[in-house]
Amino acid sequence: MFRFLENLVDPYQPYAEQDAPPRRLWPFLKDYIRPFRAVFAVTAVFSVGNAILDVGMIWYLSRLVDLMTGQTPQAFLENHWTEIMIAALVILIVRPLVAGGAVGLLHNTILTNFGTMMRWRAHRHVLRQPVGWFESDFAGRIANRIMQAPPAAGDAVFQVFDMAAFAAATFLGALLMLANSDPRLMVPLLLWLVAYLALMRWTIRRAGPAATASSDARSAVTGRVVDSYTNIHSVKLFAHQSSEENYAREAIEHARTMFQKEMRIVTKMDMALTFINGLMILGVSSLAMWLWTHDLATVGVVAGAVALVLRLHSMTYWIMWASTQLVQNLGTLAEGMETIAQPVTLVDKPGAKPLDFRQGLLELKNVSHHYGRGFGGLRNVSLTIRPGEKIGVVGRSGAGKSTLVKLILRFYDTESGEILIDGQNIADVTQESLRRQIGMVQQDSSLLHRSVRDNILYGRPGASEEEMIAAAKKAEAHDFILTLEDPQARRGYDAHVGERGVKLSGGQRQRVAIARVILKDAPILILDEATSALDSEAEAAIQGALYGVMEGKTVIAIAHRLSTIAAMDRIVVLEDGEVVEDGPHAELLRKGGLYARFWARQSGGFIGLEEEAAE
Repeated sequence: MFRFLENLVDPYQPYAEQDAPPRRLWPFLKDYIRPFRAVFAVTAVFSVGNAILDVGMIWYLSRLVDLMTGQTPQAFLENHWTEIMIAALVILIVRPLVAGGAVGLLHNTILTNFGTMMRWRAHRHVLRQPVGWFESDFAGRIANRIMQAPPAAGDAVFQVFDMAAFAAATFLGALLMLANSDPRLMVPLLLWLVAYLALMRWTIRRAGPAATASSDARSAVTGRVVDSYTNIHSVKLFAHQSSEENYAREAIEHARTMFQKEMRIVTKMDMALTFINGLMILGVSSLAMWLWTHDLATVGVVAGAVALVLRLHSMTYWIMWASTQLVQNLGTLAEGMETIAQPVTLVDKPGAKPLDFRQGLLELKNVSHHYGRGFGGLRNVSLTIRPGEKIGVVGRSGAGKSTLVKLILRFYDTESGEILIDGQNIADVTQESLRRQIGMVQQDSSLLHRSVRDNILYGRPGASEEEMIAAAKKAEAHDFILTLEDPQARRGYDAHVGERGVKLSGGQRQRVAIARVILKDAPILILDEATSALDSEAEAAIQGALYGVMEGKTVIAIAHRLSTIAAMDRIVVLEDGEVVEDGPHAELLRKGGLYARFWARQSGGFIGLEEEAAE
């Protein structure tokens, strides 16, 4: 039974992806609700049926009291035995089945699948965002919203059926029951309902913004705490534990203040509800007893009316609290939508085809990109890199080297100009097909918090064990990998490397990253200070391996240590976002320009960029 209920809706079913999801709540939820429409309809029927049976039991209590009045026990049992047995069967069989159907659909179908589906789709949407989008926010806050918003949406749907449908049916049933007994009994209940709805409106109007502010404050705490944990080496290195404590405390205290405001609203609501519920109990009960004293109502009517208002009294606290939670969940969802409903700004064009890679001719034509600021980045850069050609790129910090690489990888779209590979504008091909043809080793290559094997195979998941080990050997990584062991006693290639690879030294992490790129074997290779984290001996060994990997590939190597790129076919010098020099090492030295000054000023093989910039 559980498996049947759990599999009624597949949370991973195919769906139409949207580059720009709706930013308003109801349109946003409609796409998620669509696969659950039939389930929601059946759940609503069960919830209403459950409420009707609850009110029906109170009505039958009233009837029993009237039937028992004025009869001997023997006559009562003889005359109503069959009716009592039917009522017992309804209570023992029908009611549990109806209640069980509602609970099963709510808990096992809706709660387990609705949030899962939203989290899955939200994660896929966020993964499609460009690199620049992630650079503008805390990873912790993004993850927090992905984790919190979907279950909040699931809880909101749950509360609509568990609270709203059940409550509406209960109130309507109560009014009908009292009207059937004596229409005058409806008056105090209707007056109470007006006051109750007014109190609910007051609560929701204040609890919504308060819940959103509280949720925002909690996300800020998460962002600050994760920021400290992610940069724990810097925290320890600069002995800033106390300042990090104060930084977190400031956000934690703000979250506490926001939560206090939220709880004040809840307390006021609870006190007001207790008062108006007291008026309801006194009003309905007193009126029922007055009618009885004037022979206008039976004892059963009094008993039923009292039982009904006591039932409503206990239920109203749950409804009000559930309503408040519903608003809180909608506030959490609204906050999450700030992340998971943001449009994907860098997308494949409609009908984009995979890159048809032939030789590896790379051309930049009048490329400019300033990150929307009007300055920095690149300005009117034109550059041709022939198939199999190896170029070095040098320049001061901020000259545009990183921007050049990011544009080639299409982490950003150019603001003007175009980039072509084998005559195809990279803006017209699919992003994945473009990046499959490019391998890159960065200066600070972070690793996934997985095994060494998983990290190397990330370059080519279908590679064999032998191919993976061969790549590790070429990267001078195989020997140290065999000595690894993590706290869970996993060894060698099965050892986990920690978040961003923190359990490895910088040189070890870099060699694993190089092994990953070697295994990928992409025809275009980008090296961004690829050996900067290695000692001289390891660098010499890996340089040889990298030169082997470069064979037959189009290579772009960024370096401050000029000796590592002096043997390249050409060296491109960037200054203020423009190409100011371009040619072989020896030719640039003869010209006596910027590159020659870099070479003359380097110490131990490094460019004196800071000194040059200071001048």
